[in-house]
Amino acid sequence: MKMILLATSLFLLVGGAAAQEGRHTDVITPDAVKWTENPAFPKGIQIATLVGDPTKAGDTVVQRIKFPPNFVMPPHTHPFTEVVTVIGGNIGTNSGEKPEKKGDLLKPGSMWVYPKGHAHYAWTGDGEAILQVQYIGPGGIEYINPADDPRKTR
Repeated sequence: MKMILLATSLFLLVGGAAAQEGRHTDVITPDAVKWTENPAFPKGIQIATLVGDPTKAGDTVVQRIKFPPNFVMPPHTHPFTEVVTVIGGNIGTNSGEKPEKKGDLLKPGSMWVYPKGHAHYAWTGDGEAILQVQYIGPGGIEYINPADDPRKTR
């Protein structure tokens, strides 16, 4: 009987430790985020891909986008539906093919969804802003005005 109790206790201890170790998948801390420029975005914007491969169809992708102060992101569309959350700073966003700074700047915690192919734009105030964007790949961006596409001018 003592042997069964000992074996059960050991099993529970080891099982509990294994559950603790397996509780999280990869955890990305803010200081581990690797920011890079992306030639598809205007100069000054930095992107960090946290999850997935934006070039792969069907991949769940989570990216962070850092916008500089006093910046306007030109009107554009994406070939995917995107779920966007403000995680730092303040940013404005609207639908449409011509940028108009209408409405208040959104604060951290604000969230919205833009459907696939929906024209939209964004702007920042006096400080930088960081968004987290989630979508199903492949990624992509098309500018409403081809002259706004930095891939054509770099």
